[in-house]
Amino acid sequence: MTRLTAALPTRESGHHRTPTRDHMDDQDIYPAIGDEGFTRLIAAFYKQVPGDDILGPMYPPRDLAGAEQRLRDFLIGRFGGPQRYIEQRGHPRLRMRHMPFAVNAAARARWLQLMSNALDEVQLPEDVDALLRDFFAGVSAMLVNRPG
Repeated sequence: MTRLTAALPTRESGHHRTPTRDHMDDQDIYPAIGDEGFTRLIAAFYKQVPGDDILGPMYPPRDLAGAEQRLRDFLIGRFGGPQRYIEQRGHPRLRMRHMPFAVNAAARARWLQLMSNALDEVQLPEDVDALLRDFFAGVSAMLVNRPG
């Protein structure tokens, strides 16, 4: 993987700085990888879903493209890009939106495994990769809504 070395403007100051793992924050991710990086990541994730014995049944085949778009738009907005998700769907309300799905520890672990596979495949900058892995681990724990 490559280190992120491009100077990025900070939201607060408008000054440029070179983010490092210690200094990069969530809002630096979109400027670093843009729509293209998120599109590659989420496509790599969703190509694994249909054949997965745990996650596949949770995603209706007729809405797989919609699920891919929603996750991509959510992540883009969450990490400093255009707020398309909020403009189209309102507040994310992640726990509420996932309540109809039986998200247990096994589903969480599989989701993280497939997302880790996707991150490995697309090879984003090291700093971005680390922040996204931390984010996915935390959010996926919050979304567990069933025992087992």
